[in-house]
Amino acid sequence: MKRKDINFLVVGVGGQGTILSGDILSAVGMEAGYDVKKSDILGLAIRGGSVVSHVRWGEVVGAPMSMKGTIHYLIAFEPLEALRGLGFLAPEGVVLLNTYAIPPVVVTTGELKYPSWDEIEARLRERAEVVYGFNATEKAQSLGNVRTVNVILLGALSNLLDVPASLWEETIKKYVPSKYEEINVKAFNIGQNLIKEEQKHENYGY
Repeated sequence: MKRKDINFLVVGVGGQGTILSGDILSAVGMEAGYDVKKSDILGLAIRGGSVVSHVRWGEVVGAPMSMKGTIHYLIAFEPLEALRGLGFLAPEGVVLLNTYAIPPVVVTTGELKYPSWDEIEARLRERAEVVYGFNATEKAQSLGNVRTVNVILLGALSNLLDVPASLWEETIKKYVPSKYEEINVKAFNIGQNLIKEEQKHENYGY
């Protein structure tokens, strides 16, 4: 059944296309007939700093930002950013995660330690109903353009929503330069297939 109101949180670091993903997600929602609101938050360091995009679909949407505990889908392009966004997740919330880590400056300088994968996974399991995790960076590299990570995750998300794939693909084409249309559609299809593979297993997700 089509959910009346859907709250999304897209998180990543500067340079990963977080804002672009929020723009595409907003446009898809409007094309699908929803009222849509969006709000972006950029960290101090544009490239490498945290970037967050709140997107809300609904019959009538008020505030552009979701309250903590109300996000239905957390789309994370980096594991540490996923942890930072977990407080917004609803009890029935779903996480879509790129498992490739990009340590922040405080980690690379030795000031802080990046959490182990076991720690990350435990915190995700504790909070989320389902977590889909895969190395989207590796998939993007195989396409020849690491900047398609965001579209791979959007492809994965699309399989969980009641919106035709064709609408997603046409919207993506409107938001990327024409010379990158083909590779981004391929990235979108890769994301769709990653979710399908996960769902083939009885205990899909984490």
